[in-house]
Amino acid sequence: MKSLNKKMALIATGVALLAVLLIFCGMQLLSMPDPKGIPILEYHMVQAVDPDRAYEYNVPPDEFEAQLDYLEQEGYTTISIRDFLRAKKGLQDLPDKPVILTFDDGYKTNYTELLPILEKRGLKATIFVVVNDIGKERYMSWDQLRDIQHRGVEIGSHTANHLPLGKMDKTQARDEMRLSKLLMEWNGMDTIYTLSYPNGSYSNELVAMLKEEEYLAAVTGDSGLNDFDTDPYLLHRINIPHPMFGITEFKWRLMKGKLMTRLGIFQHKS
Repeated sequence: MKSLNKKMALIATGVALLAVLLIFCGMQLLSMPDPKGIPILEYHMVQAVDPDRAYEYNVPPDEFEAQLDYLEQEGYTTISIRDFLRAKKGLQDLPDKPVILTFDDGYKTNYTELLPILEKRGLKATIFVVVNDIGKERYMSWDQLRDIQHRGVEIGSHTANHLPLGKMDKTQARDEMRLSKLLMEWNGMDTIYTLSYPNGSYSNELVAMLKEEEYLAAVTGDSGLNDFDTDPYLLHRINIPHPMFGITEFKWRLMKGKLMTRLGIFQHKS
């Protein structure tokens, strides 16, 4: 019994020391200045009525506007991915604290509910569209896509069929990239320069393919911030799902992106 008690005491002491060490390291990290870089936020849908499916992907409009209020209070200004790429080449200047709003899949409510919010606030955004979903019940039509692009929203590809590119053969992956780009451009969209990897699935071979297919950038699901040294085909994004803890959760997610950059975890440099 004494031996068991001694072991338990040693374990408890070890746990306590580990907790103190973690708290100390956390305090040190929090006391450091924020790492520099541009956050790219990953949304899907913004709608008042939660969908029957994919509830976790919806940020209700009141929650979304609260997040936008917070970004404004913190001094952020929205830019597009194209703005970022032009600035990287020295073709334009960026605001002091840029942020990029992105939306995956091309849901119809991006047009009916998200667009009015963006226009009311004068904000920029980028929407990545699954081409073979265009015109289906829950998704934007071709007319809506052309109109939303005409009204200032950047449109990118989310491939033809929303299949994980990293898990298919090279020929099929190339078709997913190429066909989605061509079909949108043939249907009157401006040139498509950007892509969002479905399910965050990517590889070095896919990066090479994107360059060959004349894409200029792609976004991942890896959290972090971006600067001009970040690989433009492996841009980091901070996922913003349906909030469970309001604006506090949003702040935590922004903090996670900064922390991942500071620690160098899953960060992609050119």
